[in-house]
Parts: sequence; C-alpha cells; structure tokens
Amino acid sequence: MSAAFPAERTAILTGAASPRGIGRATAHYLAERGWSIGIIDLDEAAAQAVAAEIAEQHGVAAAGAGANVADEAQVRAAFDALEPQLPPLVALVNLAGVSSPDPYLEVTPDEWNRVIAINLNGVHYATRRAAETMTANGVGRIVSMSSISAQRGGGTFSKTAYSAAKAGVIGLTRSVARELGRLGVTVNAIAPGPIDTDIMGGTLTEERKAAMSADGVLPRIGSPRDIAAGVAYLISEDAGYVTGQTLNIDGGTYMH
Repeated sequence: MSAAFPAERTAILTGAASPRGIGRATAHYLAERGWSIGIIDLDEAAAQAVAAEIAEQHGVAAAGAGANVADEAQVRAAFDALEPQLPPLVALVNLAGVSSPDPYLEVTPDEWNRVIAINLNGVHYATRRAAETMTANGVGRIVSMSSISAQRGGGTFSKTAYSAAKAGVIGLTRSVARELGRLGVTVNAIAPGPIDTDIMGGTLTEERKAAMSADGVLPRIGSPRDIAAGVAYLISEDAGYVTGQTLNIDGGTYMH
C-alpha cells in the first residue's frame, strides 16, 4: 500500500545544470510548484549554482552535487550528499544524456560504450539508488528521458547508438514499473520530439526549426517548458495510476 504523498518533498534531477537544457527549465518549473530540488550534474559548481538560483527565486530548499552518471559510485555518493540537505525524496527525473550523430558504420566501440554508459547505465544507477529510498518510504515517482529516436529508429540528429540507449530506457522503465508498483513507486518515460536546446548541435536557426517541425503535425518544435510540464504531471500525486508508460511530447511526430 502506498504511503501518503508528503507536502514537503524533493525532486532530484540529473543533468540539470546546462544553461539552455530541458533539465534546468524543469528544475525551475517544479520549484515554482513547490518542489524542493536536488541537482546532480557532471559540473558540480554549475549544479550548486543552479540550486542556489532556484532557492533564491522560488523559496524552496535546493542543493547541488557533482557526479558522472556513468559511474555508479559517484551517483550513489551524490544522492548520499543531497538527501540529508533536503525534504524527503519523492521524485527522480533522469535527464542526463549525450547526443551521438555518428553513422552506424562509423561507430567506434568507445563511442558506443560512451553513449550506452551515460544514456542507459546512468538512468539505471540513479533509478536504482532513488528506488531504495522511495520503496523504504512507500512513495515515489521516477521519470526518465527516452526519445522518439528510440521509437522511429533514429531519423533525428542522433543515430543508432543513441536510439539503442533510449530504447533501453523504455524497456528499463516498464520493467522497473512492474517490480516497484506494489511498493508505491510509479516509473514512466517521456519521449521528446525535436526540442529547442543546445543538444541538437548548437542554437537552432529559424530555418532549421522549420525543417525539424515538418515531421510533426504542429507548426513548431518543442520547448523545454513543454517537457517540464509533462514531468510535473508524471511526478504529481494525481499521476498515481500512471505507470510503465512512455509519454510522447513531440508535436505528433510519432503516433503509436
């Protein structure tokens, strides 16, 4: 049986310190809605700076820690550092990731391993550590970033290594949802379509935005706020009957 959803609660976000990323926008969006925030990023100073900015602007508790999500010991240490500083951990948002535009016939073993290590193993390490706290408390929400690239087989800026890792995130999400549901924890994924962030290879021109939106049914590409709103729903108390799902926020690019 699930425990009560605490009024004072924390969301930890991985990869949330880059200036124009989905993570930072999501951290602000959640803080506006009363969530305390923990940020884990490769750049510890940036994680702490964004946390300080969030605490100042939104009046919530916030803290930052550094970790390479591909290193399980670093991930566990970051959670261990953040949890005592913040209200109970209720939500994890797995946002840390890297793009990989290398064509399949040019993918080196090092590139393949780098992309899987960050985009899939990193999600597992953070999920596993967060789930230990959540199941002990009897309540939790986990949301991980997949991609329409996983569902369409690429066709985006990134290619096969990225698609394989992001498909792995969907499989991980469903399986962990099945195992943790009776322990009070929901686990879902979001599959963004083209979003206006720097991960697409730099700031986008209007021409490139128009070309990228052509696949969808809406006349624009997505913004980080579009993803943040989806995260806010999936980690909310109201989403307690939603688990094992992949929510596409993609302007209709992939309908399934």
